[in-house]
Parts: sequence; C-alpha cells; structure tokens
Amino acid sequence: MSWSHTEMARRAAQELRHGDYVNLGIGLPTLIADQLAPDSGITLHAENGVLGVGPFPYEEEVDPDLINAGKQTVSVVDGAAFFDSALSFAMIRGGHVDVAVLGAMQVAANGDLANWMVPGAMVKGMGGAMDLVSGAGRIVVVMDHTTRTGEPKLLTRCTLPLTGRSVVSRVITDLGVFDVDGTAFRIVELAPDVHRDEVEAKSAAVLISASDRPRDDLG
Repeated sequence: MSWSHTEMARRAAQELRHGDYVNLGIGLPTLIADQLAPDSGITLHAENGVLGVGPFPYEEEVDPDLINAGKQTVSVVDGAAFFDSALSFAMIRGGHVDVAVLGAMQVAANGDLANWMVPGAMVKGMGGAMDLVSGAGRIVVVMDHTTRTGEPKLLTRCTLPLTGRSVVSRVITDLGVFDVDGTAFRIVELAPDVHRDEVEAKSAAVLISASDRPRDDLG
C-alpha cells in the first residue's frame, strides 16, 4: 500500500532535527507543519516573511492576515517574527535555512530538480525555489512518484526546465524514500507492501539498494 499525502508528510517530518530552520515549499510540503510536535524545536520559515509558522488553523482560528507563500492561511507559534520579503530572502541567500522541503515535477538521479514550470503552461512566477535550492543547507523533495497520467518523475535526466543542478539529496514519494546517488536512486525505504518491481516500473531511472552496491562503496 502506498503512503497517503499525510503519511508522506509524516515521513518527511522525520528528516528534520531539533534546532533546524526549515522552509516548506508550496503544495505537499506544507502538510509537514501539522506533523511537528509543539516541542520539536523546529522553526518554520515562509519566504513571504514569517519565521515561526505553525500548523494549519481550525476554521474558527483562521486569521486572513496570516498566510504562507502559497497564500494558504496558517497559524504562528509564540515568538513568531514578521518581516518583508527582502529580509526573508536575505535569510535564504545567507545560508540561514538549514533544510528546504520542496515539491517537484521531476528529479534526476544526479540531483537535478525541475519544479517551477511546464513549457506551454501558464506560470505566474518562479517563486523562491531557485533561491532555496542554492541557499538552503539540504534539499528534500516530497512528491507523488508519478504524474496524474502515470508518467515517471524519477528520471535519469530531467526533461523540464531546471530549478537547480545537483541540489536534491533525498526524495520521499508515495512509494518510498530514495537518495540521489549520482547515476541512480538508492532505495532507503519502501512504503508498506510496496515492492521493488512496482517502483522500478514507475521510475525512469536506475534504482539500487545497499545489497546492489560493491562492498567497498558502502559507507
């Protein structure tokens, strides 16, 4: 059984550590906010100018003035700070964001990321993804394993315009967790009852596991 989006967010939350400053990209990554314990010690950053984003609010708690970069209403934790987007991007470009968790249209085995446009489709803007992939300490991608039409999103080489080159370290999909290995994706974990042959059928890149690698390469 593949993971639901909530289960993917829960698994992605395990990638974060106490003391991390983390930016959650638009879409699936925003669900991670609801998976963090109040005492997690993780501070969420939104590039529109919020440090200390909390979980999504209940209907009676919604404040229309509190939004994230995707224009979703959010809550904030005690001690949250607000600032303009110029300062927010200075934090990103200055290397003060430890982890960025982003969605993606495609990820290549060498870590290339495509997540900002599809040729021929209307694009409102590239957003902050290009700054995040160049400024954040670690890039984790959370996405469905295939497109809505069943096309693979784990590829040997991206075919869509790139957001960044060799920037992704780990990918979490509804089928499992995969690390970028240069020329292949290394299987870290598979979702319950998901088998390797299913993942291979839905990927357009080589998949390897620890048992596939020469002993000298294991680290």
